Amino acid sequence: MKIDALNNYLNTLLQPERFSDYCPNGLQVEGKQEINKIVTGVTASMALLQAAHRANADAVLVHHGYFWRGEALPITGIKKRRIQFLLQHDINLFAYHLPLDAHAELGNNVMLAKRLGLQITGRAGEKEMLLLAELKSPQPLQNLVNLIETKLNRKPQVIGDLIKPIQKIALCTGAAQGYIEQAAAAGVDAYISGEISEQTVHVARESGMSYISAGHHATERYGIQALGEHLVQKFDLQHEFIDIDNPV
Repeated sequence: MKIDALNNYLNTLLQPERFSDYCPNGLQVEGKQEINKIVTGVTASMALLQAAHRANADAVLVHHGYFWRGEALPITGIKKRRIQFLLQHDINLFAYHLPLDAHAELGNNVMLAKRLGLQITGRAGEKEMLLLAELKSPQPLQNLVNLIETKLNRKPQVIGDLIKPIQKIALCTGAAQGYIEQAAAAGVDAYISGEISEQTVHVARESGMSYISAGHHATERYGIQALGEHLVQKFDLQHEFIDIDNPV
């Protein structure tokens, strides 16, 4: 598949123009023109790039790419070594941030809800970034915490009464703890995201809503895999997901 065709398809599918994002979405580093194999991963770390090269990938497709708003512009140090590696081995780098979180079928939020077996009921918040879902019946918060630990293989951090019954849930993966007040306004019993900040604790307590920090990396492994598998079904491409362990 030609690089331009893949870039155009991904941009049409994920609609990055809908979002005011913190980074450029789409093709970030250009490599070879013909793509046969794609490696997907959460973050374009050097470890992922090296693994992709060993896997004979022509392109790397990630959720966290490069050129973030506010970062230093000079291409030095870690940034230089990563980009040099991509150019040296003629590997393309594609990255989709908020568009991948929010996508209605392949997004991180949807895929996390499906992994947890939640019934999706709607969306809320800015740009509908919050996914609303429900448990089949009210259950103690502890049951949901146990389910998350089992499905994500990571012990979450929890703010809330573990015996309190919950049913309505909002979720937004990654560093979306800042949406907690929008989640509370949606009238849910619990909000699941990836990270937690000091102020998150107080908002959760004062709103009466439980908060679960399930891990930034852990909650964002599934959208990028779904996107890679979608490309395999749509085009004559090979795909391999490579998970670089991250405890955060």
